[in-house]
Amino acid sequence: MQLERLVPEHIRKFEAYIPSKPDAELMKLFGCSRLFRLNNNENPLGPPSASREIMKKFSPSRASLYPSGDSYYMRVRLAEKFGLHPDQFLFGNGANEAIAFVIKAFCQEGDNIVTADKTFAVYEWVAQFSGFDVRLVPLRGFVFDDEAMLENIDGRTKIVFVCNPNNPTGTYWSRERLCRFLDAVAGRLIVVVDEAYCEFVEEEDYPNAMDLLAAYPNLVVFRTFSKMYGLAGLRIGYLAGSLEAVSIIRRTCVVYSVNAVAQEAALVAMDDEEHVPRTRALVREEKKFLVEEAARLGVEVQAGEGCYVMMKLRMSDTLAYRKLMSRGVMVRSMTGFRFPNWIRVSIGTHEAMEAVIEAIGSVLPQGNAA
Repeated sequence: MQLERLVPEHIRKFEAYIPSKPDAELMKLFGCSRLFRLNNNENPLGPPSASREIMKKFSPSRASLYPSGDSYYMRVRLAEKFGLHPDQFLFGNGANEAIAFVIKAFCQEGDNIVTADKTFAVYEWVAQFSGFDVRLVPLRGFVFDDEAMLENIDGRTKIVFVCNPNNPTGTYWSRERLCRFLDAVAGRLIVVVDEAYCEFVEEEDYPNAMDLLAAYPNLVVFRTFSKMYGLAGLRIGYLAGSLEAVSIIRRTCVVYSVNAVAQEAALVAMDDEEHVPRTRALVREEKKFLVEEAARLGVEVQAGEGCYVMMKLRMSDTLAYRKLMSRGVMVRSMTGFRFPNWIRVSIGTHEAMEAVIEAIGSVLPQGNAA
């Protein structure tokens, strides 16, 4: 049987994402005795203490029971927190699943989405392997270009994706800029604002998109428990929108995709009053250290909001990845983000940040200074 003839043309053109091997295998491959994971923007403090207790006490006998199919208690809790209705929330197996929900709900053959050319790639990937066109708008000064994005919208544009703050640049739209963009769109299409890293932002002009849902029924907001709340391994994220928008998106939602441990751990994570400020303090302090040390090495840095920074090296980022891995430091090479020769470093413990600087200093070619 010739399987290839069954494959749609848009799938033939799409290359599968190959994740990295488990840490133990990578350590054997690169010959290192320890590994600082600084490639996935994970919280070095781990989950809040209450979430840890949920995981410890989860009865194995409950593994045979299906979880709440629609994350009922999570939706009720978020409704209380944000002053919205529980039906304005929809949960998925990580925010990645929520992206697929929205695209499947609103796009059909011939439609397109608009986003930036250097941002979280899953918007682009999901649209492409679903058979929809993607219009990528270049960043302007590391920032989403709102004017150019509006110019790329046409009658077949169904969704605009805005990552705020942007992964990987850390830049963001202020409340004024976001509202101006939403006013210009004027309800013609869905605007998704991905706030995966919103809890790390401390700037006063940063918008809370949840507060804008009442004024903009076409606005959809993504959030996750993977980053600030350290639950990446449990895979739980959600979207919020108007009752009408979420009702439509729910038609494409596969229920029971969020496991019981994830739901219960996330539920108590929101009530931990110490976890967020502790994480913010660590990120603030260690990011400052990393930026200052990079400057000492003569390395160009793009450091905005979020729990990560970008560094430009005068060498291939894939080569830098291999060299740093041999020294027990795992970073994200940025060619896949269309930032060749850049790496992204997640903010970690001080020990990890010292290891990064030491490793980069040892692999830099002569004359690396910008």
